[in-house]
Parts: sequence; C-alpha cells; structure tokens
Amino acid sequence: MDLYFSPLACSMATRVALYEAGAEANYLEVDPPTKTVLSDGSDFRAVNPIGLVPTLRTDDGVVLTENAAILQYVADRFPKSGLGAAEGIDRTRLHQWLCFIGTELHKGLFIPVLDRKAPQETKAYALEKNLSRLDYLDNYLKGRDFLLDHFSVADAYLVTVINWTMATPPIDLAKWPNVKAYYERLRQRPSIAKAVAEEFELYKAELARKKAAA
Repeated sequence: MDLYFSPLACSMATRVALYEAGAEANYLEVDPPTKTVLSDGSDFRAVNPIGLVPTLRTDDGVVLTENAAILQYVADRFPKSGLGAAEGIDRTRLHQWLCFIGTELHKGLFIPVLDRKAPQETKAYALEKNLSRLDYLDNYLKGRDFLLDHFSVADAYLVTVINWTMATPPIDLAKWPNVKAYYERLRQRPSIAKAVAEEFELYKAELARKKAAA
C-alpha cells in the first residue's frame, strides 16, 4: 500500500491506524502548496486530481480518497487489529463518529480557524457556531476511554484533529477537561506517539524548506 500524506494533516489518522494494525505501507509525503510528491518530484494530482491527502493506493492498485473511507478500508483490511466494528448498530456508530469528526470538527471548526487566508470574521463565526460540538464531545467522553467500547479508527481520527489545538490558541482544551484527558491519554498510545513524533519532525523539515525558499 502507498499512503500519500502531509505532516500532521488529517492523513496522520491513517498512519496511526496502519501502525496500530502492524501493516506495511509506503509513506509518500506530499508538499501541500505545490502538490508534489517529495520522493520523486511527481505531480500528486496525477494520483488524486483534487490534490488532497490522505490518498491510499491499495495492494491491488485501487486508489482511495476521503479520510473516513480510507480509515474504514484499513479497519476492514486488517480485522484482527480491532480497529473496526461489528455489523449492525456498532458499525453504524463507527460511521456516526467518523462523520461527526469529519464534518463538525475537522471541516466545520478547525479548517476555518487554521486557514491563514480566512477573514477574522469567518474565524469568529466558526468558533461561535461550532465550539458547542466540543461541549457535546466533552459530555460524551465523561467516564469513557474511547468513542466506542474499544480503540477504533474513529479514535485515530479524533486524536489527529484534536492535535491541531496546538496551532489554534482560541481552542483551549482546558475548557473541555474530558476531551483534554482523552487526548493526553491517547497521545501515550504507542501507535499515536510514534506517528505524532515522526510527523512532527517532518513538519519541522517542511517549515525549513519553506523558509529556505522564501
């Protein structure tokens, strides 16, 4: 498998899932501004015309896009990892959480706040409208270790998104103690600790490249 990723982006969730599953994969870094695959200088848009990570090429050569779909593929591809959920209501709840994280947190809250080109009014509106999603999550996580009754790809995605609070000062996890405790606890999980450490180093290298090119 080939995972196209950018450091500390939402694609890190798939890296976490692959590490958790003990799966072999090639990790191909994509430079976000130029859409270039750094290992060979190729145009990433030849793989995914939209130019967004994560993108996964399976062992059969099938190209998959969209974070939630890729995470569910990994869970199904490696069932012994326990990253997925059984058919029925458990599988539906996994879908529910992947959708919540992707729409309410990832796109609804964090993307506007992280966008350097977004007007301050847009950022303020996103915070006013969507911080309540963290209230909901905080209440749900009270007394829970994971989103389901076990660690799943939904947790891999949620930790990846919560990790962005390091770059979003208006979103202070101290206001949501259950979310903060969940995040700090899962950051110690070996698959997550490894992924964060590796991608943080790559992110620093990315910033150095940008500085040198400026």
